[in-house]
Amino acid sequence: MNKIEKLLTELCPNGVEFKKLGEVCNISRGRVMSKEFLKDNAGDFPVYSSQTANNGEIGKITTYDYDGEFLTWTTDGANAGTIFYRNGKFSITNVCGLMKIKAESLNVKFVYYVLNIVMKNYVSSGMGNPKLMSNVVEKIQIPVPPLVIQKEIVNILNKFTELEAELEAELEAREKQYEYYRNELFVLSEMPRMSLNEMGKLLRGDYITKKETTPGNIPVILGGQEPAYYCDKSNHIGEAIVISRSGAYAGFVSFWNQPIFVTDGFIIETSEKMIMKYLYYYLKNIQESLHQMKRGGGVPHVRGNEIMLLKIPIPPLSDQTRIVTILDKFEKLVNDISEGLPAEIKMRRQQYEYYRNKLLTFKETA
Repeated sequence: MNKIEKLLTELCPNGVEFKKLGEVCNISRGRVMSKEFLKDNAGDFPVYSSQTANNGEIGKITTYDYDGEFLTWTTDGANAGTIFYRNGKFSITNVCGLMKIKAESLNVKFVYYVLNIVMKNYVSSGMGNPKLMSNVVEKIQIPVPPLVIQKEIVNILNKFTELEAELEAELEAREKQYEYYRNELFVLSEMPRMSLNEMGKLLRGDYITKKETTPGNIPVILGGQEPAYYCDKSNHIGEAIVISRSGAYAGFVSFWNQPIFVTDGFIIETSEKMIMKYLYYYLKNIQESLHQMKRGGGVPHVRGNEIMLLKIPIPPLSDQTRIVTILDKFEKLVNDISEGLPAEIKMRRQQYEYYRNKLLTFKETA
């Protein structure tokens, strides 16, 4: 029996009391702040709104509305029900709610971890605009175990979140390092260049719909960054570079070395003078330029004949091999979901969610 189980047995043998948030918190809402207001009052104190990127921060102003430990949540829009822990001087906009814990029997971070699990369950999606308003939040019931148990749980979950933050920071640093080396390795200004038409060939994908396929384990490349679905047949086997043809990700480059079915995309194969993976890394290095080749209004697309006119530097095969070896290591570290940092982050996140759910499940008193 672990420490928390012992404490629960000793201090809460008959279960834990649950209370409504309205009983233990002062609940309020932010105020309207326009972009012009933020611009005219630029300063040092953060303003949080409905977005989740950058921890919800949309700018900084010269004053603040709150100072101390609080919880905020997004009341409107796609991120409705997202909860944040705040500690310091800040303000929030009118699409954010605010909770100030008034009960001495509650640890703010403990409440944050509890609401991370349950908050989204109370979001309503009426009229196509998800909402979680104060009158609903105040009725949400949360467990209130003794403070010593709350603090022990917070200590455990803090360690998980700190480790995940460290791994994400490491991943970000490695991604920048990868991008730096990729740029450096392709500074080949003195190298002879040849067009893709001279160095390989372009194949078009085959039109197919999901209704026309049988489910299987072969990725169907439809135009996005990830396979659209999986079927039981392929139209290409072995190494291939695929460039998405249309849609928001038109021009996106991916590398495959397995049976695939390409539908809304181009398949590029290379001659013996160019290593396929070398070409892939070169094209990834000019990914933004490929995206800028998009044409058309409603559904943008890239043209295969324009892609095949791209001039590619052709170093000796030994140099191509060296470049591929170096970049393969970075690619595996920053992108491999089975072995690299993303795999480690995913595993830690799963561990955190498992222990969080286990630690925050309490028997309620009769």
